[in-house]
Amino acid sequence: MIHEPKRLSLSFQWLSPYLNRKPVMLTLLTGLTIVLFLAVSGLSRLYHAQQASLAVRWAGRGVDDLNAGRYKAAIIEFRTALLYDRGNGAYQLSLAQALLGLTRTDEAYAYLINLWQREPENGVVNLELARIAAGRGERERALRFYNNAIYATWPGNQETERRRVRLELIDYLLRNKAGTQAESELIALEANVGENAAQQTLLGNLFLRVGDYGRALAAFRASLKLNSENPAAEAGAGSAAFEMGQYAEAEQYLEKAVAAAPADTASARLLRTAKDTVRMDPFRAQIPDRERDKIVMDAFATAGDRLKACQATPAPSAAPTKKPAAGSPGTTWQGLSEQWTALRPQITEKALRDHPDLVNTAMNLVFAIERQASGACGAATEADQALLLIAGQHEEN
Repeated sequence: MIHEPKRLSLSFQWLSPYLNRKPVMLTLLTGLTIVLFLAVSGLSRLYHAQQASLAVRWAGRGVDDLNAGRYKAAIIEFRTALLYDRGNGAYQLSLAQALLGLTRTDEAYAYLINLWQREPENGVVNLELARIAAGRGERERALRFYNNAIYATWPGNQETERRRVRLELIDYLLRNKAGTQAESELIALEANVGENAAQQTLLGNLFLRVGDYGRALAAFRASLKLNSENPAAEAGAGSAAFEMGQYAEAEQYLEKAVAAAPADTASARLLRTAKDTVRMDPFRAQIPDRERDKIVMDAFATAGDRLKACQATPAPSAAPTKKPAAGSPGTTWQGLSEQWTALRPQITEKALRDHPDLVNTAMNLVFAIERQASGACGAATEADQALLLIAGQHEEN
């Protein structure tokens, strides 16, 4: 029994080499694992770097072709870039824009709506979706995406991009006869234009389109204050003042516009009318009696010529928009002709000088003839147009 332990210890001696080598093996295996992991990681990084480099290279070509309008080539290049970088939103957006360039709207929409779901605050995506909806006649969706784009996130100068989108929205509204909504957007835009003569001129022209002549005139004046040598702003201010019935002020602006831009025939024509309207108005302030009487006589003769040219034309069946006052001329050609013929002998310098009340009587008849003739019997002369405008200024309530 006393030799048994020794025998047992001898029986395990054959294991001692393996027991002694186990830590070394573990260390070697661990080291090898680390080396292999690093090698695989390095290869993976190299692979992904190569993939990213290829994606960037193809996308760069795509951008060049997209900017040059070579949409077919750009589509191929962006799709290739996406093979190497599938989740890249910028490449997907550029691909959608290239597809839109070839009017492949449905394909572009699929990319864009997917991007919008991932990035609902992306201004470019919202704008492209607004344009697609507008093209499809989906007005409510178009307005929603346009408004999203105005308040979305933009690369570069946020205010510039948002102003550009709002201008596009305004143009869309005007093309769709939504003047009230367009005017609301213009008022919002007005606060952000600032001291920029070109932008103020653009704003003024847009206010002209919606018929807000007061704001249009204010914008043109702001533009001229920033840049006095601006024929477009002079012409716009003249048009706005003219529409507001401020013919003397319109004349001043339009004279400058025509002097600076003689080819502007529209302003030249408006200038002639403004001048005639100022010159032919017998009720303007501080006019000498002799000049006033001469104006009344000329206006009475002009209305008489208009009446003779229109007598053969049947009077409109619709009732006049304003009920004639007691004692005012009738609204048929026969009634107007009888009134004009009866009054004609009295329209002389002496009679007008001796009976100043004849001025009102004569001009009321002139205005009645011009209103009746307006749009009912052929084109009016410039003098007739001026008299009709004067009638609007001095219309009896």
